[in-house]
Amino acid sequence: MQIGTTLTNYIIENQRHVRASGEFTGLLNDITVACKKIADLVNKGDLINVLGSTESENVQGETQKKLDVIANDLMIDALRHNGHIAGLASEEMAGIYHLPPGKLRGSYLVLSDPLDGSSNIDVNVSVGTIFSILRAAEGGGEPEVADFLRPGTEQVAAGYCLYGPSTLLVLTTGQGVSMFNLDRAVGEFLLTREGVRIPPDCREFAINASNQRFWDAPVQRFIGECAQGRDGPLGRDFNMRWVASMVAEVHRILIRGGVFLYPSDRRLAAAGKNGKLRLMYEANPMAMIVEQAGGAASTGHQRILEVEPQDLHQRVPVILGSRNDVERAVAYHAEAPTAIG
Repeated sequence: MQIGTTLTNYIIENQRHVRASGEFTGLLNDITVACKKIADLVNKGDLINVLGSTESENVQGETQKKLDVIANDLMIDALRHNGHIAGLASEEMAGIYHLPPGKLRGSYLVLSDPLDGSSNIDVNVSVGTIFSILRAAEGGGEPEVADFLRPGTEQVAAGYCLYGPSTLLVLTTGQGVSMFNLDRAVGEFLLTREGVRIPPDCREFAINASNQRFWDAPVQRFIGECAQGRDGPLGRDFNMRWVASMVAEVHRILIRGGVFLYPSDRRLAAAGKNGKLRLMYEANPMAMIVEQAGGAASTGHQRILEVEPQDLHQRVPVILGSRNDVERAVAYHAEAPTAIG
């Protein structure tokens, strides 16, 4: 499609391929309204006193940033009025959000991480919004938690908005991956890339190396081989990257390849956690995007999109990015079946 096409026109033109309707287009417009507002707040930062932490914690026991709370409220406000959703779940809320009485209910469910990477917001590092869209149950009744607990293969669409030097929306509806830049002069997201593909082999890996002493053997082996560069079994030099913002990490992989790892480890296991990242709000939508761009996404033992969710805030290990390198890491896990994750 022509570069510069608006997101709305892009979805309308592709309706016959993605089974979209006016309702689906409207839902995406609702999400982009929230993203534009969040982008504006991120851009202004301390000028409007939105940086820093609150005195509250989210359901995971993490201290919330002011913008975590604000972004969550903006997402709710954008989605609850127009009759495009039946319910909403968010990383920042313990349970699902039910529409107020009398509000028209739509055909979709949305799961969102309203401000991914918010620990970086005070130091002006790129952050973003991640979203996942499911079809609501037939009948139009009040959704329950069980309606959201479906594997990532059932996602209708997934995307993220990256708030960096420019504001970018990355979207898949199951027909490849497209990127849109926010043109602030006209207030629209405009198509800049489509058919995004991740190279099958990479020269960059992203992992929090400070946790190395806790990693299980397959992760130690994979990262060790990357660090050996051309002198090791992989035969190529690697650079290490770590932003601590999943949106920024995945976006870099989409642009130039790479592999991102947030594995489980002995410390997480001792705390009763099977990983750090949330299946429903982070792993599933990012896995769909990466797979649609030709990459792979695994827990180390299972394709992420096939994990059967048991809880809204379930955590999983994540290895995603360039297909051949992800498959190598998965093969190392298969050789050590007792490994964590």
